[in-house]
Amino acid sequence: MRMAASRELLAARPEAWRFLAEPYHLPDWYPGLSGVTPDRRGSAAGARWEVVASNEPTLLRKPRASGTLIVLAAAEPRLFSFELLGEKLTVTVELVATAADRTHATVTVEGPWLIAYRRSLARRAVNRLYALCQTAATL
Repeated sequence: MRMAASRELLAARPEAWRFLAEPYHLPDWYPGLSGVTPDRRGSAAGARWEVVASNEPTLLRKPRASGTLIVLAAAEPRLFSFELLGEKLTVTVELVATAADRTHATVTVEGPWLIAYRRSLARRAVNRLYALCQTAATL
């Protein structure tokens, strides 16, 4: 199953990339996570991060469960992709500059048919990324 959502971010593409590729910002924009511990490779392809789920239980996960994330691709400043091994989800974020201070972000989530109950995952992720960039723009 594949779901996608898009939104224009109020930030230049390099600024949006900095939020997206910073491991410690992942729980700020990706729903269902409350913590991350990246390995020494940071956001480079092949990096393995330990992630901690939020307090919200899901059909496939206990609250505060830990898991592993593998960075599949990190092509600055346009593409970031990772796989959550426990949930068998692949998440890809594409950034396209639309103006000097605007970026079009598309979040795509792919996984087994069981994630159908979480259809809003891509939309919530892109909305949270928007909110993160919007907050930074007002500082």
